[in-house]
Amino acid sequence: MLFFKFLDRVIRTGDLTVIDAAGRAHRFGDRCAPHATVRLHDRWLPWTLALRPQLRVGEAYMDGRLTIEDGTLRDFIDIAVHNIANVEPPHGSWRHRLQLLARGLMQHNPIGRARRNVAHHYDLSGELYKLFLDADRQYSCAYFPTPEHDLDAAQAAKKQLIAAKLLLDRPGLKVLDIGSGWGGMALTLAQAADCDVTGVTLSVEQHAESEARARDAGLDDRVRFHLRDYRQQHGTFDRIVSVGMFEHVGARHYDEFFAHVASALDDDGVGLLHTIGRMEPPGSTNAWLRRYIFPGGYSPALSEVLAAMERQGLWLTDVEVLRGHYAETLREWHRRFMANRERVLELYDERFCRMWEFYLVGCEVAFRHLNQCVFQIQFARRQDAVPPTRDYIAEWQHRGEALAGRSEAAE
Repeated sequence: MLFFKFLDRVIRTGDLTVIDAAGRAHRFGDRCAPHATVRLHDRWLPWTLALRPQLRVGEAYMDGRLTIEDGTLRDFIDIAVHNIANVEPPHGSWRHRLQLLARGLMQHNPIGRARRNVAHHYDLSGELYKLFLDADRQYSCAYFPTPEHDLDAAQAAKKQLIAAKLLLDRPGLKVLDIGSGWGGMALTLAQAADCDVTGVTLSVEQHAESEARARDAGLDDRVRFHLRDYRQQHGTFDRIVSVGMFEHVGARHYDEFFAHVASALDDDGVGLLHTIGRMEPPGSTNAWLRRYIFPGGYSPALSEVLAAMERQGLWLTDVEVLRGHYAETLREWHRRFMANRERVLELYDERFCRMWEFYLVGCEVAFRHLNQCVFQIQFARRQDAVPPTRDYIAEWQHRGEALAGRSEAAE
């Protein structure tokens, strides 16, 4: 059968056994770890999987037509990821060029479509996110200074690192938070440096929760949230921060994004962009992830981001590449999700649970073994807006200001 010939050619490392609908076992790989056995429950499924494996494998797992018989879902995806280079078109090939052309349509995100894409993921029940995120509901890569940091401590460390890079060196600074989530970053900055923060989000759920949190913390006089696209935000700001939002902009909108940021940033202002990225040339988004989890989403190559910044006359003042941190974040999210799976099932259904299992584990393995990472990019309009050395980052971090405690006080 075509699918099993395909697997025999592709699976070169690891140990994968596939049991077809007739009960026959087919074994692939070099018999080395990891080991996984999967069962196909539909006699036509092998043909479907052969045609579009990157999309159909995830769908089959969601629908229960592909189940794990031995090993774990992580073992299965680990084998797939370690062998994916055997099926991916090489950069510069006609298939790769075709993918780059097609992504223009996939990442076309005008305001109306951007709002719908955000609603698809971020307007799910707020109870869902409480079940697997940290107490502050930071839905982006945490920062683990040591292996001993738990998720809450690592997310607090991430916010502290970002605050340091924003150079909150005097009270009263006006800060714009693009993609403000559930408000944790904005509230943390306001408490840490007595600044005035404006957050913008396209998520109805997140906006309502953010406003409530600001009121409960007694900070609504200097922390406000708007349900609007960043392109609809006017005014100038001393600092601009965006955490985990740029992945939803789309490559064809990068110039538009940085043009708006440059016009909104004060002459001596500083900005910080925290985004998922890829340590390889420009590519496209996994078909399953794009359809079911992040429509319109894309993890950029650093070359794409910096080129757009340069065209808008922005100074690149610092870049830090976080490697491994997101894999640990996702592993902890998955652990918490599975610990609360029965409660998730009360909110949604079995197919949704299996979809999110596949999403969290798949992304963890991609960040651990593929070319996915996180960029923290600091920028300014003037080269002297930021000190010439990075000492100020360590100085902020060593002040001993308990940002985690202050963030918890905002709950």
